Amino acid sequence: MRETGIARSSIQPQHKRWLWLIAKIAVALVVVFAVYLFFRLTRDQTVVYRDDGDHFKYGSTGGERASGIPYSIFKAMPTLFPEYLPGKGYQSLGFLYEEGKDLPIGMSRRNFRGVDVVFFNCAICHVGSVRETPHSKPRYIVGMPSNTVNLRGYYEFLFNCAQNQKFTPDRLLLETNHVAVGEDFLNRMIFRYYAVYLIRERLLMLRQRLGFILDEPEFGPGRIDTFSPAKAYFNFRMDKAPDTEKFGVVDLPSIWYQGQRADRRILLHWDGNNISLDERNLSAAFGTGVTPPTLDRASLTRTAEYLKKLSAPPYPFKIDQQRAANGAPIYKEYCADCHGASGRDFSGALVGHVTPIEQIGTDRNRLDNYTFDLAVNQSTMYSGYAWRFSHFRKTFGYVNMPLDGVWARAPFLHNGSVPTLRALLEPSTKRPAVFYRGDDVYDQANVGFESNVAERDGHKFFKLDTTLRANGNWGHEGEAYGTKLTPDEKDALVEYLKTF
Repeated sequence: MRETGIARSSIQPQHKRWLWLIAKIAVALVVVFAVYLFFRLTRDQTVVYRDDGDHFKYGSTGGERASGIPYSIFKAMPTLFPEYLPGKGYQSLGFLYEEGKDLPIGMSRRNFRGVDVVFFNCAICHVGSVRETPHSKPRYIVGMPSNTVNLRGYYEFLFNCAQNQKFTPDRLLLETNHVAVGEDFLNRMIFRYYAVYLIRERLLMLRQRLGFILDEPEFGPGRIDTFSPAKAYFNFRMDKAPDTEKFGVVDLPSIWYQGQRADRRILLHWDGNNISLDERNLSAAFGTGVTPPTLDRASLTRTAEYLKKLSAPPYPFKIDQQRAANGAPIYKEYCADCHGASGRDFSGALVGHVTPIEQIGTDRNRLDNYTFDLAVNQSTMYSGYAWRFSHFRKTFGYVNMPLDGVWARAPFLHNGSVPTLRALLEPSTKRPAVFYRGDDVYDQANVGFESNVAERDGHKFFKLDTTLRANGNWGHEGEAYGTKLTPDEKDALVEYLKTF
């Protein structure tokens, strides 16, 4: 009995040492895992680009933090829900892809809380495509309106996907493997039990909030309803709003020479409702999914500085120099006071000022859509920050814009309702009542994009009917606007404008 007791007492301490060792290892593993989780779930790293142009095209504004879609799900959705796209992939919505890039221009990527997420940046609206012929390689121009991108079509695609019974963790995770963008074990667990349901809920909520816009006519590629989403942000009761305030679709603008515009204090937005370049940029950032706490101000500042010096590209095709010379004095007589001495010289008595709607006579839907109440609410944006909004105002017309790079800004008027410059010089009764938007093949004779082709290589273009709401192509006509010039004078003026 004594020998047994001695043996038992000698084994017991050894057993305890093993238990202590195992416990210490377990605690260490828990600590290591906790530290790993802390750094993973607090990670906030975006892709950094050395070149300012690449930063503009792919850099973040911070929108991925609050509005981002997981990269793997973004890549998987076109193959899981092809029935909601007009063709194959996001290209069928006019998204532009550079060779060797797996994300379209205007889409930024950030690792946020351990998940790679993507969302829009400024370039989604401000990089366009130009081709000389249907068989030419496209040229992508930074600062040009995104003439092919159908933003409404993209959001409708997302909303339709979220309402589909296939929008489940199992189907989405399986599809991410099919497109070779799998997630690690931890993210798969997060997606399976939480993230996919959250994404679906947010998309459905956004669909409900923006329903009043989706009830309006489709507006097609290269256009957007700028300020109606802001009304949803401020919880306006749009079901109670007058019809005139519900829809304000406009053509996407160019954004060259921003520094010169600021120096000359040119009013910004189509209706001139702000004079502050910083506020305009911050306001535009909301369209990229940013909220005040999620803004990447350093990144946006880098973009703003880049745009201050960005110049309009020269016309890429042949110009008849003699005809252009004949058009120069015509431009000086009819256009220079409102639109500047040239495409580089913005001097002119009325440049950057608002022309009353009664005088310009163009479609007033965008003007009426932006209300005094919205301007007041916007003054609360960024409260508590040094850059709180204070310059938004309600105006009475549309701004006389400089015409830098005007050749690349078709279609024309604030709502993109006139396909070419040559058509703009005709009375509204002679302008095309119906034409097609979304083509990037250039119409060199009339200065604009091909607008008579309904479909090319399986890609269907958007049919714009100018009789529909907010699509009116009237205004900017009469003797003062050059619509009574002779055909030869009009051709000469158009040729001269190619030099801008």
